Amino acid sequence: MFLKLFICFMFIPVIELYFLIKIGTVIGSFNTILIIIVTGFFGAWLARMEGIQTTLKIKENLQKGIMPTQEVLDALIIFIAGIVLITPGFLTDLAGFLLLFPLTRNKFKIFMIKQINKMKLNDNIIDITNSK
Repeated sequence: MFLKLFICFMFIPVIELYFLIKIGTVIGSFNTILIIIVTGFFGAWLARMEGIQTTLKIKENLQKGIMPTQEVLDALIIFIAGIVLITPGFLTDLAGFLLLFPLTRNKFKIFMIKQINKMKLNDNIIDITNSK
């Protein structure tokens, strides 16, 4: 696990920097910086809107007495997307936007559920299942 995190934190910034330099030489440094700033603000706004919508779904389910496990996972993924979107770079922006849109977020959520279920160490961990 540590090795995977190390690789992510070492190689992703290097790849991002490479793309920033390459794209900057094609469209200019000002345009590159402008795109990064605009996608950061738009991504933060979109993450906020999705987060508000998900929070309302959580409240609605709690009022109905339904455990909002899927919505809590959505909220976690939206939070991760927001963090990724404010990180400067084109690949992180793409990843962040993909995590914000419900269709691709659901694919990631299914992957995440499978990973959580694989990591179960004992029977005391709550099993997250797809109820939809």
